[in-house]
Amino acid sequence: MIVLTGATGVVGRLLAAELAEAHEVRAVTRSPREAGLPAGVEVVEGDPQQPETLTDALRGADALFLHSRAVGDAAHRLVALARNLGVRRVVALAAANVDDPLDTQPSRLRGDRNKEVDDAAATSGLDWVSLRPSAFALNALAAWGGQIRAGDDVRYVYAGFEESPLDERDLVAALVKALTEDELLGRRIDLTGPESLSHEEMVRQLGVALGRPLRFHEVPAEAAARGMVAGGLPEPFVTAMMARYAANCTHPQFPPTSELEKILGRRPHTFAEWAAHHVADFEPGRAS
Repeated sequence: MIVLTGATGVVGRLLAAELAEAHEVRAVTRSPREAGLPAGVEVVEGDPQQPETLTDALRGADALFLHSRAVGDAAHRLVALARNLGVRRVVALAAANVDDPLDTQPSRLRGDRNKEVDDAAATSGLDWVSLRPSAFALNALAAWGGQIRAGDDVRYVYAGFEESPLDERDLVAALVKALTEDELLGRRIDLTGPESLSHEEMVRQLGVALGRPLRFHEVPAEAAARGMVAGGLPEPFVTAMMARYAANCTHPQFPPTSELEKILGRRPHTFAEWAAHHVADFEPGRAS
């Protein structure tokens, strides 16, 4: 039995579906009636940030998946409970910037506790793996989806900022291996997509996938930040994100490595392939 936290998020849903094809899966959620997870996944009520509510879910389980946002500050307490209940393996989903100063990690300001889940796994006394992915390709949907659905002009910061976008399908495939096989045990593993791309190049590739002439217009960071905050993003998060862009605008952030290809035994998906897979999400009329 594999117990999943964060199972109703994008990555968690894909992971639950993949695992359920060959394994017993128990998904913990605060709202089981709204989970909408695939048949074959056992859905139980619990709050990963209150570990005592997962006692029954962890009984008889072999492995536990720690999602950094779902677990929050309770990572160490949850892992201790799992160990006491006989769980033998813990796999953490952290991030490539986990060792950066905490106040420079933008996702931390939206609830991610990457450092905590990474540490909790490595010091658990159990078999463990911590995967540290680079930026998700899905971030393109959050950053530019609304603009692309509305027209062909994309206004954003730092046209030349480069990173190595990671397809969520490849991350899930690596997580399945970490949860069910032994070759990755005892490792903190940085994962990247197969190529480093600028913001402008990613928008161009999205245009190719959509068959539309998308145009990237660089916007000054200060103006973009004001617009993001006005649109509802928390100001501390926007400030940290702009600082990350500024600090890495002269060199690629987390350049590609071969780790993911070694784990998967195949070439990871390119951003162009991710874009082709998500064309419908960028089409006019699609809900954000």
